[in-house]
Amino acid sequence: MSHDVVRRIIANVENAVLGKQQTIKLSVVALLAGGHILLEDAPGLGKTSLARALSKTLGCKFVRMQFTPDLLPSDILGSSVYRPGTSDFEFRPGPIFTNILLADEINRTTPRNQSALLEAMSERQVSVDGITHKLQEPFLVIATQNPYEFEGTYPLPENQLDRFMMCLSVGYPDRKSELEILQKHRSGQPVESLNAVTNADEVLQLQKQVQAVTVDTSLAEYMLELSVRTRSHNELTLGVSTRGTLTLYRAAQAVAFCEGRNYVIPDDIKQIVIPVLAHRIVCRGILKEGHRQRASQVLKTLLDSVSVPS
Repeated sequence: MSHDVVRRIIANVENAVLGKQQTIKLSVVALLAGGHILLEDAPGLGKTSLARALSKTLGCKFVRMQFTPDLLPSDILGSSVYRPGTSDFEFRPGPIFTNILLADEINRTTPRNQSALLEAMSERQVSVDGITHKLQEPFLVIATQNPYEFEGTYPLPENQLDRFMMCLSVGYPDRKSELEILQKHRSGQPVESLNAVTNADEVLQLQKQVQAVTVDTSLAEYMLELSVRTRSHNELTLGVSTRGTLTLYRAAQAVAFCEGRNYVIPDDIKQIVIPVLAHRIVCRGILKEGHRQRASQVLKTLLDSVSVPS
């Protein structure tokens, strides 16, 4: 029954975001594993449409924020406002108090604002004036950035990148899908016609079921071995952290759940190693624009060299 809900979510998003089946599936995997998504690609390829389609499909509250250099942390988190009538301060929640936050062009805002998201993404809470405020559940941040534009941008540091479960590239659609996109958009945005196929409470239940998916000890050791080898690889200056290994573990559980299984198999791990780990490692002597491709090649080599448990 739960697998049917997952299939309906994926199919519904595919009605509005054409030709992106794998990206949609991985986005749902991140959602069910309780992670966040960084969409890194050129403008106009459907990053915002994917976020909006996912929010409408889930029936969850959605907020889109355009990140700019003049943004302040209080514009994201909220602030305390003085009330003359009672002589005290009242907290006014910011846009982050939502289920799905689209942080559009996150690399265009300052490190101060990028850091403001760290507590929210890790702890599902924000602290303002010494008071902690819990965020709504489920909570998902979908951030976008253009990797080919460097003027006026602030590249995300490693500690910020580590908070994202997956870094995905949307990519250009194939010719057939792009023609279908042109035809579907004649009468408006397909996203606007989507109806919810689930709700926030059901998503929370799905997330709990994902946590119950079995991971054999040999597969846990396999994931750990992949991470350990990145820490001593001669082409890398920074390997996968313990958080990264744990994130890979949770993502593998979600992949198995999406496939209708309550146990993880090696193929579940193999298909998410690059989306989950490539943005967490730093290559030696590689420029920023070529880093992701080189990191993916290193991980492919490790997948070929590490023995898969039988």
